[in-house]
Amino acid sequence: MTRPPTRVENAALLVLGGLGYGALLFVWFSLPAYLQPVIDDLGLTGTQAGVLAGAVPLTYIPLGLASGLLVDRLGARVGVGLGIALAGLGQLTRSFAPEFPSMLALTLLLGVGATGLTFGLPKLASELYPADRVGRAASVYLVGSYVGSATVFAFGRPVIGPALGGWRPLFLYSGIATLAVAAVWAIAAWYVPAGVHETEVDGDLTLASLVDDVRAVLSHRDLRLLVLLGTMYLFVLHGIQGWLVTILETRGVSADLAGTIASTLVVGQVVGVLTIPALAERFGRRRATLVACAVLACFGVVGLLAEPAAVLLLVAPVVAIGLGMGGLSPLIRAVPVELEGIGAKLTGTAVGVVFAVGEIGGFLGPVVIGALPEETAGLQRRRHRPTRRRVRPLRARSTTAPPTTQTTTNRNAPTVPTRWSS
Repeated sequence: MTRPPTRVENAALLVLGGLGYGALLFVWFSLPAYLQPVIDDLGLTGTQAGVLAGAVPLTYIPLGLASGLLVDRLGARVGVGLGIALAGLGQLTRSFAPEFPSMLALTLLLGVGATGLTFGLPKLASELYPADRVGRAASVYLVGSYVGSATVFAFGRPVIGPALGGWRPLFLYSGIATLAVAAVWAIAAWYVPAGVHETEVDGDLTLASLVDDVRAVLSHRDLRLLVLLGTMYLFVLHGIQGWLVTILETRGVSADLAGTIASTLVVGQVVGVLTIPALAERFGRRRATLVACAVLACFGVVGLLAEPAAVLLLVAPVVAIGLGMGGLSPLIRAVPVELEGIGAKLTGTAVGVVFAVGEIGGFLGPVVIGALPEETAGLQRRRHRPTRRRVRPLRARSTTAPPTTQTTTNRNAPTVPTRWSS
C-alpha cells in the first residue's frame, strides 16, 4: 500500500504548481506588456493586436470542456505538467515569429497549455485537501499566478526586456525557464504519492462516459449561474490586462510608469485573493461576496474612463478592479468542489465548462477594446466626408459665376459664407 503524502509534500506540490502558474502568466502577459513594440515590429493593426491579446482566452472556448474531461481522466498531475511544457514551448517559439499568422498560431499553442493548468490545479487542490479547505488552497497557486503577471509588467518590460535586448530575447529565455519548471514538476509529481482525497483515475474515454459527465455538469443549476458570472469576470479581467499598458501609453504615460500602474492591478488581486475568500467562508456569505466583488470591479472599470491631472490617481480604480477580480477568482474555482453531484471527481469538467463558456467574454474583452478605436475613427471619417463633398462644388462655382441671390431648396446644404453671398 502506498504511503499517504505528508503535509509538507502536499504544500510543496501546491507551491510548485503555483510556480508553474506564475510562469504561465509571465509568458502569457509578456505579449500585452510588450504589445506596442510587437505592433510596430510586425506591422499589426489594432484589430490584429486585439486578436493576439485575446488569443489565449480564445483557446478555452473550443478546448475548455475537452481539456477538463481529459484532466479528470488522466489526472491533475499529468494535466499540469503538460500545460507548463506547452506554455514554455509556445513562448520559446514565439520569439522567432516573423508575422501575424505565425505569432497567432504559437500564441494559441501557449493557450492550449494554459487550459491544462487552469483545470488541473483546482483538481489537484481537491485531491490534496478536503473540500472546506480547497478555497484557501486555491489562493496559494493563484498568488503564484499574480506574482508572474506582476513581474512581467513591473520588471519584464522596463528592466528585464531592455537588459536582454528587446521582446524577442525576453520571449526566448522566459520560454526556456518555463520548460525548466515543467521538468522540475515532472520529478516532483513522480516523487510525491497520491493525495488522500484523490479519486481513482478513470481511463475510460468512451463517448458514453464523457457524455454522462457533461450532462451531470450542465444540468446543475448553480453551475449555470457560475458560468454567467465567470463570463463577466473573464471579459473584464482579460480586457484590462491585455490593454491597460497600451492605453496608458497612448495617453502619454511613459512605458515604465504604465507598467508600474498596471502592476497595481496584481497587487489588488493578491490582497483580494488572500482576504476576501477567507472572510466569505468565516461569515458564511459566499453569494453576497460574489456580487460585491463584481460590483466593485465594475466601479473600477468606470473609473478608468477618467483622465485625472495626476496620472497616478488611476491607481485607485486599477486596485479596485484587482480587489474585485481577486475575490472572484478563487471562489469561482472552489465552488464546484462543494456542489452536490460535482465534487472532486468532476471538478476538472465543471471548471472546464465555466471557462469554456466564460472565455467567450475573455476573448471578446481584448478584441472589443482593440477594435473600438478603429471603428470610432472610421465613423468620424464617414461623418465628415459628406460635408467636404458638398462644400467643394460651392467653392468651385463661386470662381466661375457671379454670385446669385437665389435661395437653394436643399435644406441639407451648409450655410454659405458671407464673402460668397455679398
